[in-house]
Amino acid sequence: MQLHRRTVLAALAAACASTAQAQAWPAKPIRLVVNFPPGGAADQIARAVGVPLAEALGQPVVVENRAGANGNIGGEAVARSAPDGYTLLMSSGGMVSVNPHIYTRMAFDPARDLVPVAAAARVLVYLLVRPDLPPATIAGFIAYLKANPGKLSYGSPGNGSSPHLAGEMMKSQAGVFAVHVPYRGAAPALQDLLAGQIDFFFDPGIGLNQVRAGKLRLLAVGSPQRSPAFPDVPTLAEAGLKGFDADTVFGFYAPAGTPPEVVARLNREINRILATPALRERMLALGGEALPLTPAQFHQRALDDSARFGAIIRERGIRGD
Repeated sequence: MQLHRRTVLAALAAACASTAQAQAWPAKPIRLVVNFPPGGAADQIARAVGVPLAEALGQPVVVENRAGANGNIGGEAVARSAPDGYTLLMSSGGMVSVNPHIYTRMAFDPARDLVPVAAAARVLVYLLVRPDLPPATIAGFIAYLKANPGKLSYGSPGNGSSPHLAGEMMKSQAGVFAVHVPYRGAAPALQDLLAGQIDFFFDPGIGLNQVRAGKLRLLAVGSPQRSPAFPDVPTLAEAGLKGFDADTVFGFYAPAGTPPEVVARLNREINRILATPALRERMLALGGEALPLTPAQFHQRALDDSARFGAIIRERGIRGD
């Protein structure tokens, strides 16, 4: 009986300590790990949200880029961190919804070792081509690919990234072939497209200023609906690739075991930030759309994306190893 009482008291003391810790949070700077290189969509979203988040929390939010293995390196770093609310992850949805399909072994389990905190944006992909390529329309581009099998190359941020999967979807549905060139992030792929080293790229939004400057040509959007930023640009579905959808949801995660009160506070603050005109305009400039969701809604989107992308991964035999 005495032992049982001590056990109950110890449990109550631990619960009270956890609650007190959550109430005192944050008491020091927060590390925000981005699992892709600087300059990419995840990095730009993290920095756009991180500044107002720091103001709201009263503590610095320090961005740290940990790129590699399609997001796995940064994801593992966060999964192995203390679940105290002082380490967060900004990631593309691919780390959760794609990587388990393409890697035979992962050093962590995103579904078990991380908890969804808040979505940030629905990230669209834009089909960009070198301006000196002959086709001026998406229909002409598909016809050009069919007439030149294997002669064109396209870049992506890495095997299994949403731009890579978009390219594979197009190749599958249009019956064309082009050479895939994986990079360690979207920014290096964009640089090589601008330099003429590759021919096209499904861009997650970082190259749109180059489109506006006339340095690249935008032919189509890989989403179910047209982009609000480019309402005159057709979707690939409109070009005949029925049901084409390569959208992903980028968002924030925390190590499993992070106090629910901390997760709820972060979700509330991030959703408030996403609802501001400044952030909505910033996301639109990046080619995406701000997407405030609850943690449960964010998790469900990842499950839906996993089913959708898993189908094309199996069909095309895509591996990350």
